[in-house]
Amino acid sequence: MTGEDTRYGPDRQEAVYRRGMLEGDPPEFPVAYEDLEERAREELGEEAFAYVAGGAGSESTIEANDRAFDGWEIVPRILRDVSDRDLSVELFGREIPAPVLLAPIGVQSILHDEAELAVARAASDVGVPMISSSVSSYTMEEIADELEAPGWFQLYWSSDRDVAASFLERAENAGFEAVVVTLDTPKMGWRERDIELAYLPFLEGQGIRNYFEDDAFRDRLETDDPWADPEASLESFIDRFGDASLTWDDLSFLREHTDLPIILKGVLHPDDARRAVERGMDGAIVSNHGGRQVDGAIPALEALPDVVEAVGDDVPVLFDSGIRRGSDAVRAIALGADAVLLGRPYAYGLGIGGEDGVRSVLRNFLADLDLTVGLSGCAGIDEVDRSTVRRAER
Repeated sequence: MTGEDTRYGPDRQEAVYRRGMLEGDPPEFPVAYEDLEERAREELGEEAFAYVAGGAGSESTIEANDRAFDGWEIVPRILRDVSDRDLSVELFGREIPAPVLLAPIGVQSILHDEAELAVARAASDVGVPMISSSVSSYTMEEIADELEAPGWFQLYWSSDRDVAASFLERAENAGFEAVVVTLDTPKMGWRERDIELAYLPFLEGQGIRNYFEDDAFRDRLETDDPWADPEASLESFIDRFGDASLTWDDLSFLREHTDLPIILKGVLHPDDARRAVERGMDGAIVSNHGGRQVDGAIPALEALPDVVEAVGDDVPVLFDSGIRRGSDAVRAIALGADAVLLGRPYAYGLGIGGEDGVRSVLRNFLADLDLTVGLSGCAGIDEVDRSTVRRAER
């Protein structure tokens, strides 16, 4: 499926209006992001909602991410033929129908029993690539089996090099098409909501399947079955989860252990972007981890133009942190992003409706994006550029 085969906006509008007006069946799931979040707050447990919604410290970075989009205004153009719109883009030799991927979100079983499997099915149905987290609730192989859309694997770089190498090998063997290496989380940030609730889902055995079923990880245990002594196994997991000693020189390890494209996630400074290119990395994701790591960090959108300028056309630049609506994606793409990552919205959809909830969120988001692109005067995503937006004068 390519962008030329789709009419995301009109098709979605027609389906919703027809069902609502002719059949008396309004949308089952909230449409607005704010309503999605509120519904999730009502239906999820307090701990699960806080884990997804919360951020570092006072959560000022989450708020700054949201405000940053208000600093840019779309400048619609008229009398352009936008009757047919092509949202498709090419990333690492693969054409995808729209410049949208699902961000890696871990421990999805706290939201829904089918967790990443439900997300994979919904993503495949809609045609949106999914980035699967190292700390998924099902193994990467189980998730890959459900994926018909492109899949990427997100690596939390373990301090145990054998475990990190094993994850890379498994991801490639499972059929994932790229590796996203999250580098802003060598340690978890100070997340006040989780601290107040004394809640860390890993300690309940959530999100650790990839580790407990990994041969290299099991080799470090005193038992062949991690579940036979879960307390000791979880301690081993926590000891090996991240590596705060990593430096630029360590990137060669990644290249030695995978032939897949390597995209660094958590890039906010242009000098880091340049160094990533110099070290042979294949892409960068501008992200502050959705505000979950550093309180008071630069809004990701404000960092985007400088990172794009730093790398030029050398590698793709993707954007994460704060994407809620189609207009957010248009503004990020106008500022140079090749594609965007959608995070909390689909997590809330999963929490309130499983696979159907995720599918609804994705269809609504793509419809919104499609209409915003066309109503901005662009017949395709390739026409969205810096002239599409201007700095807000307030």
